Amino acid sequence: MAFNVASLWQAPIVNPVNKKAQSIPVLNPFNIYGRVFLLSWWSFFIAFWSWYAFPPLLTVTIKKDLHLSQAQISTSNILGLTSTLIVRLTAGAACDRFGPRWTFAAILLAGSIPTALAGTVQSAAGLITLRFFIGILGGSFVPCQVWTTGFFDKNVVGTANALTAGWGNAGSGITYFVMPAIFDSLVQRQHLTAHVAWRVAFIVPFILITGTAALIIIFCPDAPTGKWSTRAYDMQRQTDQRDAYVSTVNNRGEPFEGRKAVPWTPHSRIVSDNVGELGSDRSGSKDQDLGLDDEDFVNAASWELVEKPTYHGSIKAIVSLPTLTLIVSYFCTFGTELAVNSFLGAYYFENFPTLGQSGSGRWAAMFGLLNAVFRPLGGIISDLLYRVTGSLWAKKMLMHTLAVIMGGFMLVIGLIDPHSKAMMMGLVTGLAFFEEAGNGSVFALVPHVHPTSNGLITGIAGAAGDLGGIVYLLILRYNGKDYAKVIWIVGIVNIALSLSIAWIRPIPKGQRGGR
Repeated sequence: MAFNVASLWQAPIVNPVNKKAQSIPVLNPFNIYGRVFLLSWWSFFIAFWSWYAFPPLLTVTIKKDLHLSQAQISTSNILGLTSTLIVRLTAGAACDRFGPRWTFAAILLAGSIPTALAGTVQSAAGLITLRFFIGILGGSFVPCQVWTTGFFDKNVVGTANALTAGWGNAGSGITYFVMPAIFDSLVQRQHLTAHVAWRVAFIVPFILITGTAALIIIFCPDAPTGKWSTRAYDMQRQTDQRDAYVSTVNNRGEPFEGRKAVPWTPHSRIVSDNVGELGSDRSGSKDQDLGLDDEDFVNAASWELVEKPTYHGSIKAIVSLPTLTLIVSYFCTFGTELAVNSFLGAYYFENFPTLGQSGSGRWAAMFGLLNAVFRPLGGIISDLLYRVTGSLWAKKMLMHTLAVIMGGFMLVIGLIDPHSKAMMMGLVTGLAFFEEAGNGSVFALVPHVHPTSNGLITGIAGAAGDLGGIVYLLILRYNGKDYAKVIWIVGIVNIALSLSIAWIRPIPKGQRGGR
């Protein structure tokens, strides 16, 4: 199906049962789907900006002001990721229990407090403690993805997730330009000392975070069907309305009053000439694993309704092999991104001293900024392959292919250790594409795996990325400034792990929803 440019601003076609949009009105914040999309990526963007606000000023200004050692800076980096891991693990269950909207707002408001207190830091211990709590903001990724998944249907959910995450991740690149600019303005125009200026600079992200949280609470709903607490009732009501409509259509002209709508049951089968138009753009196709026609989309919608988390249900979802696939894949891709972000500027400065500290930092920032394009491409390609093949195996194979090629680029960079700027920048750009597109492809598959526990699965997969970052930063810590060696070691790990899970099914055998 050709892309319709007008869908970028027109109100989307909506699945009549689950009320999920089948296109993304990126340029229409007045539409509820466009507004949720906007605030999803913008909120994550602001959170990521504040989460990474310290590194641009830490290299010289804060390091000098607080008399920090390199080991203390490394410790603060690792603990900042540790808190994010903890929050992502708990945020998934919170999304399933309370809804992604309130979880999102709560994480932003909780993270805004340590952001505002940045100016009170007076020692290395204070910095390490503060960065641990600012790491709360990194957990905003989970409700960002769960919220988007709840508003966009399976034909575009991979693209929607990749766009919100990719544009949000770009905050890690923007902060390398914005925070130094704010600091320089305070020093040069307001004539503040460096000691005071870096502390005042953190007021800006604090204001943006709290303002964004207020927008989420005031202007957006929990779910497309209404309140989170009534989602089951709202789904049943939509299903009953759909049943009544289909019964009328199948009556071939008999007045609606002459027939009684058949109530929906988990095993009822609804057939309509219009089902393909209303519920799916793959009309008439069959699911290769379960043999379901697209006429069963009403039933499938009920199988994807997020349930209140239970101990046994959560354990079953966590220990399944498809969940393990997501965990390992995001461990590799996002773990690589976090690690590379932390030392790429220093690596550039090591190999190209003429760039200077500022030049190295700006070139390193491009790695994060490329998320705005490359991560969405991973989701877009994944959705395209799914629409063409009708199989989730296509999404899964794309995910593994990107991860293996990413590892290949890391091997090349690490083994040749380029001292040519053109070669280095070209190879790092290639690495950025496969790594960031890989991130997008992982979360294009996430909505299909245990959809009734979507928040839980999103949180676990997201936390795995932070765990990967911590493990890879520990490799860096024990290899000093041998950045090339660290890169090829991580590349080998990524290739081995990705190949080891390629045989696992994309979703659990017999799973009804998520197809």
